[in-house]
Amino acid sequence: MVLDTSAIVAVLCAEPEREIFMEAMAADPLLLLSAATWYEASVVMVAKKASPRAAELVDSLIDSLSVGVAPLDREAAADARAAYYRFGRGYHSAGLNLGDCFSYSLAKAHNQPLLFKGEDFRKTDVVPAWRP
Repeated sequence: MVLDTSAIVAVLCAEPEREIFMEAMAADPLLLLSAATWYEASVVMVAKKASPRAAELVDSLIDSLSVGVAPLDREAAADARAAYYRFGRGYHSAGLNLGDCFSYSLAKAHNQPLLFKGEDFRKTDVVPAWRP
């Protein structure tokens, strides 16, 4: 299963989906996120908590769940760019942003479901890891 920033933030901020997401992650033997997602989740948490130390919450979560961090290389960037032209803001009603495109393309490249919060990814062809 690939993790999107929205799922990580939902867990760390104790949003209503927290328990469902934690159960889904605990049940899946393969958890991945893009290095871009790791960065984005860290930045979002720092902004939400108004403290640079909030990035450590992201690190602790991914370490405790043994989440693999997929590196960024030319192929990953090209896949994310293609996702943007297909589903990005200004191109498609899904309106994926930069971070979303890295999550989407990683899930597609590894044939894995994507754990996310919100409706944007539901407008794409990615397999959701849960349904509300």
